[in-house]
Amino acid sequence: MFRRRLFSSIWLLMVLISAVSCEQPKKSRQSAAQSPERITLSKEKAAIIFVLPTHCLTVEYPNKMGEVLGSAADLKEPKASRPIFYGCFDWHSSVHGYWSIIRLLKTYPDLDNDGAVRRLLKQHITKANVAVEMAFFNDKNNLNFERTYGWAWLLKLQQELKTWNDPDAREWATVLQPLVDLLSERTQVYLTKLVYPIRSGKHDNTAFSLTLMYEYAETVGDTALLNAIKINSARLYTTDKNCDLAYEPSGSDFLSPCLEEAYLMSKILATDEYKTWLLNFMPVLFEENIELLQPAIVSDRTDGQLVHLDGLNFSRANCLYGIAQVIPELQATLIPLANQHIEFSLKNISDDDYMGSHWLGTFALLALSNQHD
Repeated sequence: MFRRRLFSSIWLLMVLISAVSCEQPKKSRQSAAQSPERITLSKEKAAIIFVLPTHCLTVEYPNKMGEVLGSAADLKEPKASRPIFYGCFDWHSSVHGYWSIIRLLKTYPDLDNDGAVRRLLKQHITKANVAVEMAFFNDKNNLNFERTYGWAWLLKLQQELKTWNDPDAREWATVLQPLVDLLSERTQVYLTKLVYPIRSGKHDNTAFSLTLMYEYAETVGDTALLNAIKINSARLYTTDKNCDLAYEPSGSDFLSPCLEEAYLMSKILATDEYKTWLLNFMPVLFEENIELLQPAIVSDRTDGQLVHLDGLNFSRANCLYGIAQVIPELQATLIPLANQHIEFSLKNISDDDYMGSHWLGTFALLALSNQHD
């Protein structure tokens, strides 16, 4: 009797173990199947975004010049000193407007059915015009002009051109390369002098620029720039801990200091090392409900500073997508949160006031184009 009971118990235990082991793969497959999807760039969204930079590339005024005048001789019309990047309110917005156009044309070439946009680019991106732009950057009063935000966007534009199998794109990339090389070299020198990173939520945020530059350098094989970014990012950020989202956003941020740093370091560190670093730097990202990361609200979209917060929603989404790509266990939380941020502000970029429309499309595109795959 005892042996029979013992045999029955052992048999029952083996059945249970077998059942559990058989269930495990099923649960794993179910979990993978339920991984949330990102909002992607549809042709309809692309068409809406495409209109914005194609319109403003030739809108010279209003214009925020942002330069240092050495004398009365430096008082020139925007187009005279910046014959390529004179539209879209300021230099950097013009540059990333070009990036948006190239990015979209690579995917949806029929957005420019009549070739009008391509003809405009041919008129603007010439050796003569680049020489004028180079002269401006070599002016002793403007050696640091657009450092590093505008520099990063120019490199990002070059990345798109260099990866487009198109004869015009190859020509434009060749024409722009001297200016790109100049700003790559200046970035490398600048990083050796940068004792502390700039952690603001605006243009001069160090991490945001280095992320764009890293993507360029990795893609085109600019090893000197790539190594400089790796070395100095590790130096500037590795020991950071406990970035507090309670202090974000400030009233006119379009970048998240915490998330931009976290996204940059996802490119710099090995995966295991990065997960350990992120647990120390932003443990809140590992919580199931991140209450501090709600989409930012814009009270007045005609205000050029307040409308920055729509851009913040897009740039947050971009970072959240990127971080989730590196740490899959965070996808269930971060991807829906990123989607929420995009949906909150996407409706505001088409018929918005010029203070938002001249640049917001770029930030929406950066998040929607799934650059992290």
